[in-house]
Amino acid sequence: MSELNAIGDRLLVVFDGYCGLCNGWVRWLLRHDRHDRLRFAASDSPAVAQLMKHHSDLLEPDGAPSTVLVFRNPLQADERLWLRFAATLALLRELPQPWPTVASALGWIPDFLSDPIYRLNARWRYRFSDQLERCPLPAAEDRLRFL
Repeated sequence: MSELNAIGDRLLVVFDGYCGLCNGWVRWLLRHDRHDRLRFAASDSPAVAQLMKHHSDLLEPDGAPSTVLVFRNPLQADERLWLRFAATLALLRELPQPWPTVASALGWIPDFLSDPIYRLNARWRYRFSDQLERCPLPAAEDRLRFL
């Protein structure tokens, strides 16, 4: 729990560490997060075990999240959780320009269009990219950004 408290007002990105597509998204976010607004944790990380237990309805039978989960103030009274396309927009808003503007433009896409496309992508993510045998270790310069 102390690791969750240490993220401050940053967003916590919980992802399937065995998904090549998810890992690619995390690497992209790391490259673009120049103001250190994000923290990352694989869904099977001990640091987020209590959080995943609290949100077990968002996990697939194999224990991986059905989507990238984005939290602000995890496990606190004012916890905020974004799922699917809304999570993508929340992450883009934390990055430097032009990404908040991109998020605003994409925000016009209604949920009834964006969420089914996101769900289809999440369901088929192992067909689009590899299912990794183990969760990759972050680069040395990025390790402090992972729980």
